[in-house]
Amino acid sequence: MTIRVGVIGTGMIGSDHVARLSSQVVGSTVTAVFDVATERAQQVAGSVGATAHATWDALVAADDVDAVLIASPGELHPDQAIACIAAGKPVLCEKPIATTTAEAQRVLEAEVAAGRKLVTVGFMRRYDVGYVDVKHAMTDGTIGEPLLAHAMHRNASVPDSFRGEMSMTDSVVHEFDTFRWLFDSEIAAITVLPVKKSPLGSPELRDPQIVIFDMAGGEVVTVESFVNCQYGYDVRCEIVGSLGTVSLDNPRTTIVIGGNGRGEKVPADWRERFGPAYINELQAWVGALASGQAVHAGAATTWDGYAATAIAEAAVTSYAKGARVDIDLVEKPALYA
Repeated sequence: MTIRVGVIGTGMIGSDHVARLSSQVVGSTVTAVFDVATERAQQVAGSVGATAHATWDALVAADDVDAVLIASPGELHPDQAIACIAAGKPVLCEKPIATTTAEAQRVLEAEVAAGRKLVTVGFMRRYDVGYVDVKHAMTDGTIGEPLLAHAMHRNASVPDSFRGEMSMTDSVVHEFDTFRWLFDSEIAAITVLPVKKSPLGSPELRDPQIVIFDMAGGEVVTVESFVNCQYGYDVRCEIVGSLGTVSLDNPRTTIVIGGNGRGEKVPADWRERFGPAYINELQAWVGALASGQAVHAGAATTWDGYAATAIAEAAVTSYAKGARVDIDLVEKPALYA
């Protein structure tokens, strides 16, 4: 069975997904695309033999679209996801599910009202082989009882228009989902701490920062966010348990020795670092759809998307106040138990 996918948004990540679904994922084909940049949409559609629709809602309604991938700007995600729910079509929505907690809750309520899970949220780290290994070490007893974690999220640079609070919504939002998933626990409170400011960022950029998660189970997670660190793309973590630790490093590459030194390449950006994870994510989604499952076990659901948005909102508040902020979530619907 071939799953016919419609892709909303043909920017960088949307175009990447079209290419993956067309040539790297087994059991899928792209039959429709939409973007307000009509010329780009037509070019992407032509490259895979798809139809470029005039509106996104026409794509959702198309008879030759079995499932929808949303890669449009974040503020458009709620209306588009809700339209897919109303049409009964499974959807893979890139993060965030919404840019505000209220909008995320609107998607949550629409899916609960429909009575079945249809939305998968694109937190691709759940499909990275390194993170999967870390998860296994935490659940199989290898490191004993997990107690705390340290993580870092470093980008080489950001535009001058980037502001410190955007680190919470654009970068650390991945850690919000990752550590909820790894510890199988909600984040109960969050604190964003400023540290000595790098002189290499724009004058308005507060960077780096330390973010502290207080997990509902009592564990503590510290995350270093450094978006203008001047080298590569560096995402790592260590989980400390009662019997040992498990660490995630960057994927190993060729080591060069010479000139009295030893060197190893660091991934240049998120596309290089997590490219295989995106393929794994899409393959898991398409494989589940082919077997009759709209959302497969282990996928990030609308609840996970809602929680990440609520945490990001609280983190922005903590950033502004310099104080610990509690996370208040609605009662978790039975649909996501």
